[in-house]
Amino acid sequence: MKLNKGVLSFVIVVVMVSCATNPFTGKKTMAFVGNDQLFPSSFAQYNQVLTESKVIKGTSDAEMIKRVGQRIAVAAERYLNANGFEGYLEDYEWEYKLIESEQVNAWCMPGGKIAFYTGILPIAANETGIAAIMGHEVAHALANHGQQRMSAAYVQQGLAVVGNVALSNDEQALGIFNQSYGVVSNVAGMLPFSRAHETEADQIGIYLMAIAGYNPDEASALWERMKANSGGESPPAFLSSHPSNDSRIENLEALSEKAKAEAKKFGVTSFRPIN
Repeated sequence: MKLNKGVLSFVIVVVMVSCATNPFTGKKTMAFVGNDQLFPSSFAQYNQVLTESKVIKGTSDAEMIKRVGQRIAVAAERYLNANGFEGYLEDYEWEYKLIESEQVNAWCMPGGKIAFYTGILPIAANETGIAAIMGHEVAHALANHGQQRMSAAYVQQGLAVVGNVALSNDEQALGIFNQSYGVVSNVAGMLPFSRAHETEADQIGIYLMAIAGYNPDEASALWERMKANSGGESPPAFLSSHPSNDSRIENLEALSEKAKAEAKKFGVTSFRPIN
């Protein structure tokens, strides 16, 4: 039992000292892996994806992805500088690529490496829709969600070790623990953690798109199209890594006016036409 307490104490201490500050919420977040390690790994993975994919260059769609990405990056820098986080993007190496694929997907890796798949363009429907997606994906990187997910996985593994040490003398209890721990820790811990990240990225993203000059009303309209594309089918919320389409739509509708007010602080009082 002493060993159990020692291991548990170690896990708690590591969690407490390995923290970063979310520049958008001011909250402390887990950061077991620093950007000095995370960014080089991210850049290498991004280059690997590009090597294995058909990257579209020189088309109007490819140029649109780059144009929107650059505007969102400028909006992010303006917001961060205005809120006391000058230099936050210092090690970012922004890159924006369009990849030919039927996947309905887009992502931004830590450090600003962005990919859009052609499969998501019909759902985006227009440049403002692209901005809504771009803002959301960039928000994940800016809020260090990847770093937090990695850190949470380490905690999950650490607590599994604690459980195994604590129950090492009770074979039956140990078996039950190992059979149930993965499911319970995911449903009660990792999945809610992921859903919280998605909701946070929705809020940050809609602010960024508005500051970049794109109408935030389009964010909820985008998710209406996402919902239609999915056929309205989704797993129960508690078993999903993402909030339900309906809750996202409702949340984004509520956030739109707040995003417009935020954009006004940066002199943005009108938005680009949706076309």
